[in-house]
Amino acid sequence: MTQSRRIALSSDHAAIALRQAIAAHVVAKGHQAVDIGPTTPESTHYPTHGVAAARLVASGECDLGIILCGTGQGIMMAANKVRGIRCGVCSDTFSARMIRMHNDANMLSLDARVVGEGLALEIVDAFLEAGFEGGRHATRVAMIDAAEGQGRAPEFSKTSDRSL
Repeated sequence: MTQSRRIALSSDHAAIALRQAIAAHVVAKGHQAVDIGPTTPESTHYPTHGVAAARLVASGECDLGIILCGTGQGIMMAANKVRGIRCGVCSDTFSARMIRMHNDANMLSLDARVVGEGLALEIVDAFLEAGFEGGRHATRVAMIDAAEGQGRAPEFSKTSDRSL
């Protein structure tokens, strides 16, 4: 098992049941779930919930975050507006592993109207169990951070410049 972590969880109204199942699963795996809701099915705004969870991760209060909405896209876009957040939507285990290994993602977004509970739990496991590989990927993450104003981008080679 991987080390115990504090995992921020949030969703909009479309994903409450799946988020709660993931929270229970995270706890069963030995992590601490910081579930910030919502708890009632009334319509709510996914940006509010994505940003709230992202702020917990960006501040260091939580190690990683898992957020959900109907497609996973809107809540992910909102979370990525918080400085220091790298969040991706994943509907398969391969992508969940790769966003951790290659992109040093600190948040996972799930699409509650696309994936079922069983697959969602497998995606969460893949995300939580993977670690950042560093190496050439660290250069690329530094470039992402620099675009956000968090540092200096590594120098681009002439080949890299043409591929932009």
